[in-house]
Amino acid sequence: QVQLVESGGGLVQTGGSLRLSCASSGRTFSSYAMGWFRQGSGKEREFVATISWSGGTTYYASSVKGRFTISRDNAKNTLYLQMNSLEPEDTAAYYCAAGSVPGRHSTDYNYWGQGTQVTVSS
Repeated sequence: QVQLVESGGGLVQTGGSLRLSCASSGRTFSSYAMGWFRQGSGKEREFVATISWSGGTTYYASSVKGRFTISRDNAKNTLYLQMNSLEPEDTAAYYCAAGSVPGRHSTDYNYWGQGTQVTVSS
């Protein structure tokens, strides 16, 4: 069982930055691929970024590529999402997830956090 807790969300102006964290309570964090998804109000959950267990492979949604960076620290059992040049369209609840492969679909993941809200003001 893996428990995930996100933090770092908040209110930021357009062009600003935030860093999200996702802490895992399980001792097997390093064996999981990890992903970030987001869900805006009235929208479906969408893929943001994913990273392999070693950190050697990453994939991004085209809407965030070049602005967001996913990373992980297996020694700290923590996943990160550095978000730069934020836009109002990035406003959403952000969720981290753990799975067996670094996939782009929510069905690739077995464990989910409760989410953290990011609001970008124009």
